[in-house]
Amino acid sequence: MILEDFHVHSNFSDGADTPERMAEAALAQGMTRLGFSDHGYAPYDRDCCIPPERLSAYRPAIDALRARYCGRLEIFCGVEQDIFSDAPTDAYDYVIGSVHYLCMDGEYCCIDDTAEQIRDAAARHFGGDIYALTEAYYRTVAQVFACTHCDIIGHFDLVAKLNERCHLFDPAHPRYVAAYRAAADALLESGCPFEINTGAMARGYRSVPYPAPEIQRYLASRGASFVLSSDSHSAETLRYGFAKAEAEAAANGLHFVRFSPPHSGA
Repeated sequence: MILEDFHVHSNFSDGADTPERMAEAALAQGMTRLGFSDHGYAPYDRDCCIPPERLSAYRPAIDALRARYCGRLEIFCGVEQDIFSDAPTDAYDYVIGSVHYLCMDGEYCCIDDTAEQIRDAAARHFGGDIYALTEAYYRTVAQVFACTHCDIIGHFDLVAKLNERCHLFDPAHPRYVAAYRAAADALLESGCPFEINTGAMARGYRSVPYPAPEIQRYLASRGASFVLSSDSHSAETLRYGFAKAEAEAAANGLHFVRFSPPHSGA
């Protein structure tokens, strides 16, 4: 049983609960390690990221919490960094590298908000070719390690978040498969672990984690390592679906590693 979670958001960014509330919920679950990874500042994503006026308070608040819970719960201060953000990350214990947007013709197009936004972006920037949009997404994902210097690769197939019933695209389409495999192959060279992320399951968007089982199997067959994350935005969803995800991951041949935040000194 995995009793740790390193993809967790608080009300410093777009989470619902305070860091204290998240830590208390972690203790109640018997968790041993908790990593906060609020969204780093991105001017094109102000609704979700830590606002500039609160950035200086984030690390001290988590450090104070770490001291308060010492001996009961290990706490780390990370950041989820979008690929297009240029905010510094050297102050954090670890970095989750993610892609939430495509930048097309100078416009930031969100790919995890509504299906209508994705269709509109495909129409305006790709001549209505949804597979061209997914190819652009995975070309961007392929660069996430190089751009963010991340320690965990976040929700690899986020572009499929709103495609549960395959009404946007067919995930078995040869162009889609070729696109995600090319991105996976590029990122595998980094040695960075991929997260198995249950966040969209908790919020009712998906019935399976990120990445989808067929992508999990592809990554596992090429020696990828994995960490299990809830991408929790509230205390109630910490470690959401972990038991099921662990069992399915084992069936897919996945290897979970014990993540060690590289800059924490722990």
